Amino acid sequence: MELLEKLNNFLNKSFLVIGGIAVLALMTLATGNVCLRIFGMPYRGAYELASFLGAVVTAFALGYTQKKKSHIVVDILSATFPDRVKRVLDGVGYLIAMFFFAVISWVILRWGLRIASCGEVSETLKIVFYPFIFCVATGFALLSLTLVIDFLGTFRKKGSQ
Repeated sequence: MELLEKLNNFLNKSFLVIGGIAVLALMTLATGNVCLRIFGMPYRGAYELASFLGAVVTAFALGYTQKKKSHIVVDILSATFPDRVKRVLDGVGYLIAMFFFAVISWVILRWGLRIASCGEVSETLKIVFYPFIFCVATGFALLSLTLVIDFLGTFRKKGSQ
């Protein structure tokens, strides 16, 4: 379990760094496009690149966000439950979410493989975009791994109390 957590931490931090680089590239692209638009010379395909980079940023932040529990949680009802019930509900939620996002990752991966096999390219810049699809699938797969670790952690907490 400890090795799995270390691997997950390393992957989440690595993906977060790559996502941060994508954010910087996205900001540079958008700022440059706005500045050049003043002179009537906007980047061709800026919208496409912004979309691809935005997908990478979002997908690569998923696992880290789950790990840090930085997402929005509405716990009006569950705040009144005993700790044991909360832990069981958390475990069930982690398990359901893990299966859901694993299926999403698999479906997106299959879609990327189909796009790669037919040689489809983006409309404006004519670049292959299946690597970005694979990035999104990988981001969801890492989220699923993080959810597995959270699920297993609910049992570890139970045994320690």
